Amino acid sequence: MACVDSEVDLMTIPLIALNMTVRKKLALYLNPRNAVAADWTAVAEAMGFNYLEIKNHETSQSPTKTVLENWHTRCSDATVGKLLSILSEVERSDIVKDLRPFIDEDVRKYCENLRKKADPPLQVPEVDSCFPRTPERVGITLEDDPDGAPELFDAFICYCQSDFEFVHEMIRELEQTEYKLKLCVFDRDVLPGSCVWTITSELIEKRCKRMVVVISDEYLESDACDFQTKFALSLCPGAQNKRLIPVKYKSMAKPFPSILRFLTICDYTRPPTQAWFWVRLAKALSLP
Repeated sequence: MACVDSEVDLMTIPLIALNMTVRKKLALYLNPRNAVAADWTAVAEAMGFNYLEIKNHETSQSPTKTVLENWHTRCSDATVGKLLSILSEVERSDIVKDLRPFIDEDVRKYCENLRKKADPPLQVPEVDSCFPRTPERVGITLEDDPDGAPELFDAFICYCQSDFEFVHEMIRELEQTEYKLKLCVFDRDVLPGSCVWTITSELIEKRCKRMVVVISDEYLESDACDFQTKFALSLCPGAQNKRLIPVKYKSMAKPFPSILRFLTICDYTRPPTQAWFWVRLAKALSLP
């Protein structure tokens, strides 16, 4: 197993460089509550999570996995180097020692992929719009196993960046509660480096049972959201099996998109029905 280049600063390598295998091994060490050695709660505290956040993470099937995902989402300094520093800080050098070869290998592959993408090919033998001839649709999400089945989701979340705070609330209400749904959130779950349109269509068509569209004025200006919505509609004319679910979470100055007017929406802006909002949405996403 090759080691990472000694000149690589691990403090600059994002946490996303660590693949599913390393994350699962890390969870095997940290998930069990331990009275002697530091467990995931100590790591979460060192990452800056407060008491209520840590208690909420206890409901997750793999608290370590959830903590790593949330840390990466909200902290710009969520790097491989910082993770190793935290493990040493909570006196879990045993984990660092055991996993370091696997971590170094992931970092080496990550840096190698960056170099390949930085160096364009000298010659393109053929240019067309056919189905990709490279394994671009393999290993596209954090938990994809290249040697196993692809990662599947209950719903793809279509949103624009200005609505990301509401997407965070959706994650808390649907993934980290009794519903235990699995959402595909592009900024959190998709690995960087692949063609956005190719990966998005793959996820919507083959990996996700349904798609939730977060509607706002900003959504109407987003080319990515427009593509995702129209692609999903092309797969389910007449909204068969409730495949596409529009969600309106704030008031809008612009008219509601006409292509979605024939669908029943989940409206968070109506105070009398807010108490049923998450229940309705969760039930719709839980249908077979």
